[in-house]
Amino acid sequence: MARNQTVVFLNFLMSLLVFGALAGGAAFWVGKLRFEETGPLTKARTVIIEEGSGLNTIAGKLQSAGIISSDFIFSHGVKAYNAAGDLKAGEYAFKPGMSMRQVMETIRSGKGIVHKVSIPEGLTSFQIMQRLAANDTLEGALPETIPPEGSLMPDTYPFQRGTTRQEIIDQMEKAQQRFINEVWDRRIDGLPVTTPEEMITLASIVEKETGKADERPRVASVFINRLNKGMRLQSDPTIIYGLFGGEGKPKDRPIYRSDIEKETPYNTYVINGLPPTPIANPGRAALEAVANPSRTEDLYFVADGSGGHVFSKTLEEHNANVTRWRAIEKRLQEEAEKAAAEAEKAAAEAEKAAAEAKDAAVKAGEAAAAADGATGDAAAQ
Repeated sequence: MARNQTVVFLNFLMSLLVFGALAGGAAFWVGKLRFEETGPLTKARTVIIEEGSGLNTIAGKLQSAGIISSDFIFSHGVKAYNAAGDLKAGEYAFKPGMSMRQVMETIRSGKGIVHKVSIPEGLTSFQIMQRLAANDTLEGALPETIPPEGSLMPDTYPFQRGTTRQEIIDQMEKAQQRFINEVWDRRIDGLPVTTPEEMITLASIVEKETGKADERPRVASVFINRLNKGMRLQSDPTIIYGLFGGEGKPKDRPIYRSDIEKETPYNTYVINGLPPTPIANPGRAALEAVANPSRTEDLYFVADGSGGHVFSKTLEEHNANVTRWRAIEKRLQEEAEKAAAEAEKAAAEAEKAAAEAKDAAVKAGEAAAAADGATGDAAAQ
């Protein structure tokens, strides 16, 4: 009898184990199917996973955002793939219908949304700091000391949310130093700049003198020829930097004739050779132009009115070009003033016509109302 009871108990226990195994297996497969099925998201959504977020926090945030249907299944699915420690902080974009597994793999990869910050050539370090400060996606404070002028490489820098402003500055400094080393090693012989620092300084002047990349080697040749002859550079941007520093000249502030004669360490109309530091952060083209300038005998250049410059070898040629440009500038100014006057006249005529049309419409309405009144009176009689 006792033996029969033992057998019954063992059979019952075995049945429970088998049932438990079957139930567990069924639950596993159901969970796996749910983990890999199309998700509930109907339109793209962005979610930020904060640094230090645990699996349960991440799962709850994803469910609240409607990206997954079950934080419970997501958490256990991630654990089943042994990926709980691989989920990375960042800003992620999720497409409609992504399965929980795809969501997991996205966060596991760390490939979040890529933002960009663009730094144009020719900005001063102060202006670059302003641009970084204005970028709301970057984090962290700016350094207490502004980086030296000419130490930052202008470029477009991709980054993910969580990147600090200091990290972008570090990238710019490393990129600049790397390119300086490369271009300095392949410079031509006979340059009047004897150190990489002098090359950067001259490149910053070239950068500020012209916005046309294909013109920079020739602009560089003018300054190099002048340095070789012991002539002053006489560059207007150096006047501006000497007066206003890295903050730059106010847009409504012209350069006065008296400014040309003001003695500052940067004014190349009054100092010999190069300024003590760069006046901006030059880009690759300007640095390359100084290291490998055009082979010319040019000593002068003047704006041609189209964004470029006219070059000359002698002062006589230069003065003729200046006279020609001033005549062109005067004509362009007169044409602009004439066009502005005509536009103002046309606007006034259009306003007058609109007012007359409005008056006519009012009178027509009054006449129509009077006619309706007369018709009503006639009908009443």
